[in-house]
Amino acid sequence: MTSKSSLRKTKLVSVKLKEKMANKGFGEVIGLFLAVAFCITCPEYVSSAQRELGKGSPTNTSATSPPASDNVIRPGVGVADTPRPTPRTGPYFDLAASKNVTALLGKTAYLNCRVKNLGNKTLNMQVSWVRHRDIHLLTVGRYTYTSDQRFRAIHLPHSEDWTLQIKYPQHRDSGIYECQISTTPHMSHFIHLNVVEPTTEIIGGPDLYIDRGSTINLTCVVLYSPEPPAYIFWNHNDAIISYDSPRGGVSVVTEKGETTTSFLLIQQARPSDSGNYQCNPSNAQSKSVVVHVLNEANSIFPLSGEYPAAMQRGGQAFAPTSTHCIVLATSIFLALS
Repeated sequence: MTSKSSLRKTKLVSVKLKEKMANKGFGEVIGLFLAVAFCITCPEYVSSAQRELGKGSPTNTSATSPPASDNVIRPGVGVADTPRPTPRTGPYFDLAASKNVTALLGKTAYLNCRVKNLGNKTLNMQVSWVRHRDIHLLTVGRYTYTSDQRFRAIHLPHSEDWTLQIKYPQHRDSGIYECQISTTPHMSHFIHLNVVEPTTEIIGGPDLYIDRGSTINLTCVVLYSPEPPAYIFWNHNDAIISYDSPRGGVSVVTEKGETTTSFLLIQQARPSDSGNYQCNPSNAQSKSVVVHVLNEANSIFPLSGEYPAAMQRGGQAFAPTSTHCIVLATSIFLALS
């Protein structure tokens, strides 16, 4: 009976629905169908949205619990590899403060070795310096063991620096020196010492020929110097050149750097400016050049084939080449013909 009654009710509802649709207009029928379709699909849409939302958060989160944070470390959950610096427990070398050294010949050199984390272990551990060329022990701690008095150990109390001092270094002192910590096994850091001797050059030497009335431009270059020279002075015929002399027109420009250059400029060259000029850096050997100021009659190349090694015209050095010789020979041939 129950099923028959339900069937009658369903038919009655459908009949009433058909009657209502017959009495409604076309727009109202469309609206009714849209309402029915929304009622059918809405629960499915809501449940789908809830499932998508539930993917990023726990389903059983209480209102009082704080939201999960990506920075919270949870048990059993892997964390990205973020290496943390682990404190060193033993001594080690500070490489930034223990570098190779370039020293000037004859000037005291200092080789520094900085040991970190040695602490109060100096009673049990020692820092030594060994010359690698002949495995010669130079110093142990603050004591010097070599008979060469040019070597000396320097260490201040509570300091991390262990310095090897070398007085009057020579070329033979160049090479590798080993800073050694007496651990088991021992730890070593190698420092290279390079003993250099600066050299001096004068461009255009040893002889320079200049036309009378031109500007003498002597260029002195100091090479292979670990530091710029403190000063550079010029001599003319063994007398220091005075820039305030009555002759006038004499000036010096010095550019310091890894390569130091000094320019001696003498305007309106005259025969009395001829002679020997010497460049004297404070940290290198001197260098000389002989300047010949030519009169107008002697300013051209001689026909005997003996050409000056270098000439200056308008302040610039000029060295004759084979091309110049060919041009000169052609000119002479045309002039004679």
